[in-house]
Amino acid sequence: MVRSRTKPKPATTDTWWLPRGVVTLRGHIFEKVNGDHTVTLPSATHGSEVFERVYAHPAVNGRSAGAGLSDLFWYWLSPGPEVHQEHLEPGERYEDVAATTRQMLAGSSAGLTAAATRAVGRMLDAVPDTRISLVRLRDLVMPAWAEFCYELVFKESCPPHARDLITAHADDVISALKCTGLRHPRRRARLTSYLRERVEAGDVPYPLPTTLSPAEQVHFLQGTMFNTAVVQLSEATAHVLLALSRHPEVQQRVTEDTEEDRYLTYVLDETMRLYPLFGIAHRITTGEVPLDEDTVLPTGSVVCFSYPDYHATGYDRPDEFDPDRWATLSVKDAHHIPFGVAANRPCPAWRLSPLVLRAAVREVLRRFRLDSTAAHTRSIPHRAPCLLIPRGLSPEPRRLLKALRSFVRVRDGVEDVTRGVRQLVLGTAMVLHSRRQRLTVRYFEEHPVGGCPVAHPEESSARQPSPPRH
Repeated sequence: MVRSRTKPKPATTDTWWLPRGVVTLRGHIFEKVNGDHTVTLPSATHGSEVFERVYAHPAVNGRSAGAGLSDLFWYWLSPGPEVHQEHLEPGERYEDVAATTRQMLAGSSAGLTAAATRAVGRMLDAVPDTRISLVRLRDLVMPAWAEFCYELVFKESCPPHARDLITAHADDVISALKCTGLRHPRRRARLTSYLRERVEAGDVPYPLPTTLSPAEQVHFLQGTMFNTAVVQLSEATAHVLLALSRHPEVQQRVTEDTEEDRYLTYVLDETMRLYPLFGIAHRITTGEVPLDEDTVLPTGSVVCFSYPDYHATGYDRPDEFDPDRWATLSVKDAHHIPFGVAANRPCPAWRLSPLVLRAAVREVLRRFRLDSTAAHTRSIPHRAPCLLIPRGLSPEPRRLLKALRSFVRVRDGVEDVTRGVRQLVLGTAMVLHSRRQRLTVRYFEEHPVGGCPVAHPEESSARQPSPPRH
């Protein structure tokens, strides 16, 4: 069995008393979900070159069928995880869905930039410009991205009711994924009902995938455009803004940069390198895959690709936030895959995301200076606490700012303790509940891949894929 190398320690907080034992225990619980026949890359034995080669291999294209992790992700992504673009098995349905997604995300650079600026601007209009505000960055920007994605889909301004439904749904999904809260199916069903009415009324100005049933078309919109798109844009924006708030010299350079966002692009690249939105992407092999000269992964193996581990290889001082490194790095050659790999379903928003993220950051920095003493980790379960200091606030209340910075630091440390325990309890409960529901197993029993029933790795040891052959 190929063992994964020890993962680098996450960024530390200012509180020495964070119960890391709880975090470690929670990690062990989720590792058990993978089962015993899982390979994680890169590892101490197989480094970045193997990661790249295996990730791009045409037989590493199974998405859900046969992986223990799939039941859990389907549970988190319900309703309609079977037609979520990330979890569709390769074939006609995936190609149909992907084509529709690309059409919805298309647009001119100027048009997309303007739309993102307007959406973020409307959100910032509600933030006072006469005093310092303490916000959670992810919560602050999520309604803006809900409006932005609504406009991509429906080609009209987003009404407040729809924005609230989308935001509540997206927040519920990401909170469950981070185990900071349980999922709420009724909350998600309200968005499903709204989208069903819009689809039945013919309000979507695109031809929806013909390989999907009407109910599946609704779930496709909900999962791809109003879950993944909204969540990922919100998380990415929060990461970039939190990084800037913790590095005032970088923030100042971004504010002063007038060379076509060159330095801001470096900041985006470095943020997504150090804090990738995906932790682990799991794939199931549909054929034999050579791991090295002596080892072959048999059909049905589960391969977990660790983005943080891969992004930590090939760099000097990999744990340090240093946008200037990108002035001499080639994006093509760097170990940097914020949107996946081209040979294995890259993110359809690979062009849109940098455009609109730059627009969002510019609009925030035009109005506010950012400051935060909260820890910055890849998962940002605290939703990125940050102080927004209006530009031109005069005189700047330095004593108040110092007190607020201390408050953010202390509160973040206290929340780390309570949140860690909550994540352990809620995460364990959801793992057990998802295993009882067996969403993936039951679906593929009724819808075999390639006409053959799919063996689930936990059904019986006799049906598990063999370990790698040496």
